[in-house]
Amino acid sequence: MMGFCRVGLFKRLESSGGSFILSLERHILRNALAQHALDNGLPLPIGKSDFGEFDPSQTDGDAEPSLFESENGEAEDPVATVSEPRHPTRDFIRAKAAELYALYRDRYSSRFRWLPSGLFTSDLSEHLRQDCDRLLAICDEVGPWRHAEDAKLNALTTLLQSTHADEKVLVFTQYADTAEFLVRELERRGVTEIAAATGNSSEDPTSLAYRFSPRSNLRRPGQDREELRVLVATDVLSEGQNLQDAHVVVNYDLPWAIIRLIQRAGRVDRIGQQSPTILCYSFMPAEGVDTIIRLRTRIRARLRQNAEVVGTDEAFFEDEAPETIIRDLYNERSGVLNDADGGETDLASYAYGIWKDAKERDPSLERVVPALPDVVYTAKAAPADTLGPGAIVYVRTGDDVDALARVNPEGKVISMSQRTILDAAACPPDTAPAPRGSWHHEAVAAGASHLLTEQKRIGGQLGGRSGARFRVYDRLNRFVQERQGTLFVTDELKRAIEDVYRSPLRPVATETLNRQLKSGISDEDLASLVVAMRAEGRLTVPDDQRRDLQPRLICSLGLVQE
Repeated sequence: MMGFCRVGLFKRLESSGGSFILSLERHILRNALAQHALDNGLPLPIGKSDFGEFDPSQTDGDAEPSLFESENGEAEDPVATVSEPRHPTRDFIRAKAAELYALYRDRYSSRFRWLPSGLFTSDLSEHLRQDCDRLLAICDEVGPWRHAEDAKLNALTTLLQSTHADEKVLVFTQYADTAEFLVRELERRGVTEIAAATGNSSEDPTSLAYRFSPRSNLRRPGQDREELRVLVATDVLSEGQNLQDAHVVVNYDLPWAIIRLIQRAGRVDRIGQQSPTILCYSFMPAEGVDTIIRLRTRIRARLRQNAEVVGTDEAFFEDEAPETIIRDLYNERSGVLNDADGGETDLASYAYGIWKDAKERDPSLERVVPALPDVVYTAKAAPADTLGPGAIVYVRTGDDVDALARVNPEGKVISMSQRTILDAAACPPDTAPAPRGSWHHEAVAAGASHLLTEQKRIGGQLGGRSGARFRVYDRLNRFVQERQGTLFVTDELKRAIEDVYRSPLRPVATETLNRQLKSGISDEDLASLVVAMRAEGRLTVPDDQRRDLQPRLICSLGLVQE
């Protein structure tokens, strides 16, 4: 837990110095609140997140509440606290902790469980006091944050006022505190037509997206008040928004999860983008901070691990070779990440194109191939890539989900990039079969076992996370939860979602839904489409037409060294 808190605080420092100081102050008050209860023999308030709403390590994009108040007793704006840090005295902290405790007890008691102070050891209060003293010493040593000397903020100002002075710019940060601080400071420096979209925004984040990107959201000029040139946002806007009026994205701080980076770029790299180039700027952690949290190293490692699975042809960091890192991850070729804009539609079309071309060249294949028995196998020369010999394994799960994997001679999965695997299997029609390797059957058995286990783990009966069935169910299930009690959530929609969960999609439904998901269909339109398809009998396979399917190995292709 100590390591988690430590890394969380350094992550806040990587975001902005002001956010780091604010988190220290909140951490101090959280300790002081517990100390007040212990010293006075009072029960400790424990919420469902155990003071989680004040946790400085939170990264969900919601602003942390302002815990310190001004002299007149009114709660201060979190931005003001970030911009003009005040490091309170110990007497102020004790008084504030007592005041906050009384507020919890008198007005919000139902929000918490209350644990008797006698459950804790007698030295806990002293440890909390020592913790506060050390954190206050850090605040005293740091002093007020000098924004004029903030190199990171200065670089962003230059980018907005010089490099892209006349272009729309989308700036992402993990923390609402940082987003609101940036808007405040940039406005002071003369940046206009700017706003912050966070979970705590006074204006709905979607309406801010409309003001920033009216053309891609089919809005009339001025329909949503004045148009924005710069939008600073938390990851509340990293999914489900059309922001392609812009082509410049700035990562003011780096998230832990690489999918967030991809989702951020995906807001502008969408159908309707007019610019031939998408520009992504990322601020790297300062050397001292990165030495501790190793954020850049971790992201590199994760990108490299995914590159081994999905194949890549773009660089994310300037010092990396252009053939490493990100496009296939963005297109979700491997199916291991669940992004609503995944590339399964392209993969399905690609595979269908191969089959269609083969049938046109040799019509007899349409009769011969379906008649082949399960577990059929052959071998060919391994392609000239870095993965070496092995085998391609094709299985079908008990839920009628197809899966491919490439394994090495020891049976270890070395790629699940469906496009890469199909390319590795390609050969002219007159290619002579090669003798299979002595390891072939054992490697295929291990690969098939892995595929069946993995498909069950990541998708259950809904199939893989990148599949149309899983994505439709996931999106509509969240849509119903978010819109519960509104006219959008009808009984017909609930029945359609239940059908998707219980039964496989019809092939025509899979094709249609994949195409719509690829085009960026909204949740409302997706719900309407699924309800209509169900009413027309085009959505799922009826129970009386379903077969009890057993997992099976369809075929395998050995890749051997000549």
